[in-house]
Amino acid sequence: MKVERWNGLENSWRIFAVIAVSVLISVVWDGVTWPDKNLTKQQSLLRHTEEKKSSYISQNMTPQNRSQVPEPSSLILFGSGLLTMVIAFLRRTYNIAKRAVDIAASALALTVLLPLCLLAALLIKITSKGPIFYSQVRSGKEGKHFDIYKFRTMKLDAEKESGPVWARLKDDRITPIGRFLRKSHIDEIPQFINVLHGDMSVIGPRPERPIFIEKLKSQISDYPKRLSVKPGITGLAQVYHRYDESLSDVRKKVKYDLLYIKRMSMGTDLRIAARTMSVITGFGPH
Repeated sequence: MKVERWNGLENSWRIFAVIAVSVLISVVWDGVTWPDKNLTKQQSLLRHTEEKKSSYISQNMTPQNRSQVPEPSSLILFGSGLLTMVIAFLRRTYNIAKRAVDIAASALALTVLLPLCLLAALLIKITSKGPIFYSQVRSGKEGKHFDIYKFRTMKLDAEKESGPVWARLKDDRITPIGRFLRKSHIDEIPQFINVLHGDMSVIGPRPERPIFIEKLKSQISDYPKRLSVKPGITGLAQVYHRYDESLSDVRKKVKYDLLYIKRMSMGTDLRIAARTMSVITGFGPH
C-alpha cells in the first residue's frame, strides 16, 4: 500500500517535473523570439539591413582604413597649397603678358613719337648748352642700379653747387624749354628705351636715386617694399599725386605704390594707362 502510494507520488512528481521543464523551456524560447513576434515584415527587413550595414562598417573600418581617411587639417593644407600654386601660376602668366605688352608699347611709342623726339632734341640744342639727353643712376627691382634716360630739362651741372636734391615745382635750375618738356611729359619719352632694355616697365612705381633711397629707408618703414617690382614710366602715384617736394609727399607716394603692387593686374595697368593719357592731355600731376 505504501509502495503504491509512493509509486503514485513518484509518478505525480515526474509529471510535475515534466510540466515545470516544459514551462521553463517555453518561457526561455518566448524571451528569445519575442521581438520578432511584434515586428512587421517591413520593420524586420529594415533591422536586418541596418545590422548588415553595421557589420560591414565594423569589418572594413579597420585602424589601417581609418588612417587613410584625410584629416580636416590635411584638407586645409592641401587647399592652401593648391591656392598658392594657382596664384603663382597667375602671377607668372601676368609677368609674361606684362613684359610682352611693355615691349610692344615701347616699340610703338618710340616709332610714333619719333618726330616729336626730333623736335624736342632740336629745341634743347638751340636753347641751352649741354647734351640733348640726360642719364642718371636709379634703383630698379630689388635695388639693382641702372641708368635712366631723359631729355635734359635742367641747366648743365645743375647740382654742382646744391648737390643731390629733389626737383621743385618752380625750380630755377630748369630751362624754359625744359619746363615745357616736363609739363607735357615729353622728357620721359626716352625711358621707353629703358623698358626695351628690361630695366623698367611702362607701369610701375617711379625709380628713385640710390642716395635718396638709403635716407628714405630709415624714415619710411615700408619704403623697401616698392623695390619688389620693376619701376615704371608712369604709375598709380603719378596719376593721383604730384612731384615729391617733401617727406610727406613721399609717404603718400609709397602708399599709392604699395596699393598698386597689391592689386597688380592687366586691368589695373590699363586703367593707369588711360588715366595717364588724361593727365598728359590735361597737363595734370605726373
